Amino acid sequence: MDLIEVAPTANPPVCRIADFGKFKYELTKKEKENKHSASKVKEIKFRVKIGAHDYETKLRHAEEFLEKGNKLKIVLQFRGRENAHKDLGMAMMEKIKKDLETMALVDMAPKLVGRAVGMTMSPLPAAKRKRKFAKIEEEYVEDDDSDEEDSEHEGDEPTTSEETGHAG
Repeated sequence: MDLIEVAPTANPPVCRIADFGKFKYELTKKEKENKHSASKVKEIKFRVKIGAHDYETKLRHAEEFLEKGNKLKIVLQFRGRENAHKDLGMAMMEKIKKDLETMALVDMAPKLVGRAVGMTMSPLPAAKRKRKFAKIEEEYVEDDDSDEEDSEHEGDEPTTSEETGHAG
């Protein structure tokens, strides 16, 4: 057992009695954990001819990544004849940038690299983020028509499968 000074700047200084080896191990473990929680870079790939629903789904995923504090790398790939229309790709990147402006800042502006356009974004502070493409949770309410069915067949006697001729 050792006397370990925990907070030397406090008045009076704070110490505790513990095993020094265990204390050092816990400190390195905390440092590793802090390094591990550093933001990761997530990548989302787009194409020039993307459907509206697919576009919204990809932006929803992008917002989820940004919400978790991850950086975002957006790649727009060109294939075949799409290479002749780089202007459409740049317009698509500007649209993506505009749609995600409430969630992220652009670190690296859209840049043409080979057959793709790349852009990097980092999340805004948590208080300033506002999602545009959040999934709308709707409750499914089933119509209950049991009252109507009961009123139609009140006077009828129950029928069996033998009477109707149906097997069941």
